[in-house]
Amino acid sequence: MITDADLNVAVIYYSQTGTVHALAEAATEGAVKSGAAVRLRRVKELAPDAVISSKPEWRKHLDEVADIPLASLDDLVWADAVLLGTPTRYGTTASQLQQFIDTTGPIWQQGHLSDKVYSAFTASLTAHGGQESTLLVLNHVFTHWGGIIVPPGYTDPIEFEVGNPYGASFVSGGTMPDDIHLEAARYQAQRVTEVARLLKRGRAAA
Repeated sequence: MITDADLNVAVIYYSQTGTVHALAEAATEGAVKSGAAVRLRRVKELAPDAVISSKPEWRKHLDEVADIPLASLDDLVWADAVLLGTPTRYGTTASQLQQFIDTTGPIWQQGHLSDKVYSAFTASLTAHGGQESTLLVLNHVFTHWGGIIVPPGYTDPIEFEVGNPYGASFVSGGTMPDDIHLEAARYQAQRVTEVARLLKRGRAAA
């Protein structure tokens, strides 16, 4: 018998000034609400300290999240479902998250990344800032991992309000995500959790 506590969800993200962090926290809330054990993890910051300190909002956010553990490969192995979050960088993932992805070769070769449920979320400064392409890039990663991609689609009324079936996303324009976009991230994580639970129960029954 698979119980809710037996389902593990990892929310792993990079955020420079807090926008993607807010979406990650909302995704965590959604997975917890659906009964999963959740690990919220940030990836390591790679930018030089002098560059970070030159932008007060960057320094402030990094200091605020210092108590959030850094992501490790063990978090991916542990998880039944994984949500990755990143700001867009020229229509692709931030280098900080990509660097973490690039370290997964050993556990990929051992088969520890296959048959898990995956999904992604993002944010950009401007409209048409590469959100869909960024999410699709992460889908390429999940495909190489042998994962089961679960997007939000248009499976809930909230998706018709935010309009991105690929994953939760937000155009910041220098602001933080509003309630509608946070709810979209919560819903996405709930859907991921529920699908992962069905898959795990099905495997146990088989």
